[in-house]
Amino acid sequence: MTNCPDTLTSTSAPHEVQLQQTVDVLDGATSVTILCHVQPDADTIGSGLALGIVFARKGVPVQVAFASPDKLPVSMEGLPGTELLVPAAAVAEKADLLVTVDCGSAGRLGSLASRLDGARRSLVIDHHRSNTRYGMLNLIDDSAESTTAVLVKLFDLWGVPIDADLAHCLYAGLVTDTGSFRWAQEGTHTLAERLLSTGIDGAAIARSLLDTHPFGWLPMLGSVLSSAVLARDAVGGRGLVHAVIRCSDWAGLGSEEVESVIDIVRTTVEAEVAAVLKESAPGSWSVSLRSKGSVDVAAVAERLGGGGHRFAAGYTASGADDSVIAALREALG
Repeated sequence: MTNCPDTLTSTSAPHEVQLQQTVDVLDGATSVTILCHVQPDADTIGSGLALGIVFARKGVPVQVAFASPDKLPVSMEGLPGTELLVPAAAVAEKADLLVTVDCGSAGRLGSLASRLDGARRSLVIDHHRSNTRYGMLNLIDDSAESTTAVLVKLFDLWGVPIDADLAHCLYAGLVTDTGSFRWAQEGTHTLAERLLSTGIDGAAIARSLLDTHPFGWLPMLGSVLSSAVLARDAVGGRGLVHAVIRCSDWAGLGSEEVESVIDIVRTTVEAEVAAVLKESAPGSWSVSLRSKGSVDVAAVAERLGGGGHRFAAGYTASGADDSVIAALREALG
């Protein structure tokens, strides 16, 4: 089937119209597949499990999955609804409705992107400005702090009460995508208070997701951070700091340990932009970008084939690490 973005609604339709059309589609689903992006974070998993829990409670057959890695990151094992997760190979080829959450493009679904073709209808729920709108219906709110925040609006319109289990999943996405509320916007703390009022332990959730790593993380950090480079003249003299994580550096560690490095590198006061190159295979890189505020790294990532948010984005690249860094410096200007 062809996933035409205008099949169910115009992308220029008022957000309230898109929300109502999304509720109508969800309400009429008879079987549902929910897909999270590869190398999942707490926003995509929290969103997927929260939506999965709602369908399961309604008696609708539902599966939640992601293509890689093979296992859920340890920090997310305590999230409610993990019993709904199925291995990528077990995801049904066909479904009445396929929903992707927090996934900016079909490519971010990895090997499960082919499941879009077997769905009678496809729905994309996201908050990334760079989303390519690859679904039949696309609910994209780039003003939202997280995809879980988009789901709160959706659940409210759908008449879904947010209890402690749903709040746990939704809070997980909110606390991680706001960097523990370091870049919270107006209304973020109000939403957090609403979720916390269900009785969830926000401190424990944040500790599990953001402050829990195996001992092997420490020597990996030592090796990677000691090789970081500060290019003061990059970004028009505002500075770029970059580090490289090779496969040998993170052997035996999970993707969440690798993903955490950028938040340490970005603290460099002399650099407006931080970048971490993560080697997934020889010559293949996943690049994370962060900006302190004056550079739109989403626009930079888009020029290099990726996307994300204004202050946090990423893309994939291939070749030698020095050539990837050179291309990034050129894109940054």
